[in-house]
Amino acid sequence: MNWPYEVPEQKKIRLIVNSDAKNEADDQYALVHALLTPRFKIRGMIGAHFGRRSAASMEDSCAEIRTVLSIMRMESEVEIFKGAPAAMPDENTPVSSEGAELIIREALQDDPAPLYVIFLGPITDLASAYLLEPRIAERLTAVWIGGGPYPEGGEEFNLGNDINAANVVFRSPIPLWQVPKNVYSMIRVSLAELAVKVRPRGEIGRYLFDQLENFNRERGSHSRWPKGEMWSLGDSPAVSLLLDDHMFHYEMREAPLVLPDGRYEPQPGARRIRVYRYVDSRFTLEDLYAKLELFQLLNTPPSP
Repeated sequence: MNWPYEVPEQKKIRLIVNSDAKNEADDQYALVHALLTPRFKIRGMIGAHFGRRSAASMEDSCAEIRTVLSIMRMESEVEIFKGAPAAMPDENTPVSSEGAELIIREALQDDPAPLYVIFLGPITDLASAYLLEPRIAERLTAVWIGGGPYPEGGEEFNLGNDINAANVVFRSPIPLWQVPKNVYSMIRVSLAELAVKVRPRGEIGRYLFDQLENFNRERGSHSRWPKGEMWSLGDSPAVSLLLDDHMFHYEMREAPLVLPDGRYEPQPGARRIRVYRYVDSRFTLEDLYAKLELFQLLNTPPSP
């Protein structure tokens, strides 16, 4: 696409997106945001499992990624890979998958552009890739939307879908940026805001809004979440933190042990991971809205 600005080649990064895209309705916003970001050289998108809601959750995620790419007419530009169909059975047994193989292959590439892998669901495919090929640890940075608030931790959906994988990654030397629940929940939007800023932006804007509004309505009759007129686009920080890493808004913490209930048990002397305590919602959302508008403009035929 002919964006009205240029990102210098030496400032671009390689990116793999790992998404449980059909779990709820916010992954789609992060997927589109990543696809519309010129800084990213997207090497593939991996469908992730979210098994507590679907027996075929990984396949459902792949299908949803395919839907987004099709609406944006980008099917030929980005390849989709199947991730693990379920969580790791224990902390020593990887689940081999196309997604894990992609991470290994791309990490071992002789390419000067740094590699980032963002995880919008469980972190199974990273843990499996590391167990299968430990050499990847020094050759990528992982950004994970998951885990409860520090210091206690607690129940959180992405973490709960594979605690074994989280413990493998926490113990590994893989550079990790963690965006826990209390931080990713900062990306609050109202349905009115999305109706004004997203829905008018062409076919993909309508899809983003309508699928979220439908999910909101379907869940509303039997669940306290969502709350009726708002949503949290909690996966979107994985994109905006790769545009600006918010260098004053994280702390380096010793990686904990995650207990079966999601609580953190301190591990004095453990390696340190980057844990975010804030993400700029204005920056995150306005960048998404602007790129949707530019994408619409660039794909609208000129008037005769």
